[in-house]
Amino acid sequence: MEIQQNKSTLEVHPRNEEKIKKIWKTAAILLAITVAEFIMAFTMDRGLFLYFLFIALTIWKARYIMLEFMHLGDEVKPLFYAIIVPLIFLIWLLIALAKEGSDIFLMRW
Repeated sequence: MEIQQNKSTLEVHPRNEEKIKKIWKTAAILLAITVAEFIMAFTMDRGLFLYFLFIALTIWKARYIMLEFMHLGDEVKPLFYAIIVPLIFLIWLLIALAKEGSDIFLMRW
């Protein structure tokens, strides 16, 4: 790889067009999911289904970001699952704590 340095710019030759296309594809997918969330937020009625969709899309975006930007998509599967499985248990813990907290609040009043 040849590095050419001018007074005003630094360019790396040759440009890897495949990596550039992958970055744009990743940005487009994340933009599409975000736009879908934005449209759902203003067009759908509030309720359990909408909240489930938001949580699912947020987890999907987090997974995609983790695979692409943290480069875990190219790693071995045990490393990937070592990160995803604790995340699932953490989400379960948050749901359980919210449920227990609301039940205790209702019992006190």
